[in-house]
Amino acid sequence: MRSGLEAVAGPAQPIMMAMADRKGMRGSFHTVAPLILASSSPRRQRFLQELGLDFTVRPADVEEQHRPGEEPETFVLRLAADKARAVADRNPQACILAADTIVVLEQAILGKPRDAAHAEAMLAGLSGRWHEVWTGYCLCRSRDGVSVQRAVRTRVLFRPLTAALCRAYVLTGEPLDKAGAYGLQGRGAFLVERIDGSHSNVIGLPMAEVIEDLLRLGIITPHI
Repeated sequence: MRSGLEAVAGPAQPIMMAMADRKGMRGSFHTVAPLILASSSPRRQRFLQELGLDFTVRPADVEEQHRPGEEPETFVLRLAADKARAVADRNPQACILAADTIVVLEQAILGKPRDAAHAEAMLAGLSGRWHEVWTGYCLCRSRDGVSVQRAVRTRVLFRPLTAALCRAYVLTGEPLDKAGAYGLQGRGAFLVERIDGSHSNVIGLPMAEVIEDLLRLGIITPHI
């Protein structure tokens, strides 16, 4: 499920940024095999760019409908695999990285708010409570049948929020296009009291696990 994803002009910009930034990035990584990010999320792109990776952006267009009774882990793994396969079929030589992130409160999946009032209600429901953020990702390559899937869960505790704090945050406009009605990487950081697990997972990609798998598959190598 998209969490406030923004449209990008096309693949050229993120590729040029990654290549330009890499020159002085000793201690980061080399991309040694074609890599495609099947997401238009600027946050996921930034994670890869900051590590010096070269990649192409090819957003996947798939149905993101939750099935009745489907567990959060199963849901994000299914969507990530669907996105990866949709792009892999057209790019058999490249390794495809696709992901999906959802916010879950007591087994209820929180999507994007319908409007400002709905966003305020979501934030009030999260106030002072733990919730879960699940990201499922898939790495696959059609040429040789490579396929790796993982789901990572992070628990997040919100600070107690007054109605005024909820409204003030909603008035910034930031939560209106985000699942769960908040963004940890932005102004919404003040909402969070504690995180149990991967910080980057809450933003959209569990980087420790992703890098481990990219290294193991030989897609990237350390830049030393």
